[in-house]
Amino acid sequence: MTAQAVSIRLAGTEDAAAIAPLFDAYRQFYDQPADPAGAGRFVLERLARQESEILIACDADGWILGFCQLYPTFCSVEAKPIFSRYDLFVLPAHRRAGVGRCLLQAAETLARQRGKARMDLTTARSNHAAQALYESLGWKRDDVFLAYSRSLGD
Repeated sequence: MTAQAVSIRLAGTEDAAAIAPLFDAYRQFYDQPADPAGAGRFVLERLARQESEILIACDADGWILGFCQLYPTFCSVEAKPIFSRYDLFVLPAHRRAGVGRCLLQAAETLARQRGKARMDLTTARSNHAAQALYESLGWKRDDVFLAYSRSLGD
């Protein structure tokens, strides 16, 4: 599979069931337990409520090879809208074939079309392959600010 054989499109609610297994695998990559039903609900809710935009990479037969989920938000300091590129996942068999690169480039195009000032993302410190991809596309690592989170329980 080459990047030329990949098409990128925006997902709709009709794609939620096909995206769900990839989303569940993405969560498992980040040490979450498998939850196919929960993954399906989450993806469907985000799409149905228009709370995120999901780009999907498909092969010539329409099979989904990967996805990129973007959440619209704002930067108070810049007083402008931005995208938080929270999720990016490519099926292991299709990695290193340019699928992730195509998804990120499509995300940037979509962000520009939607009038976003920038895109932000976070990734695991150990995810060196993803970091190399981001940096090759001009993403800059933030060495100034620290990120914190606080779990509020279930």
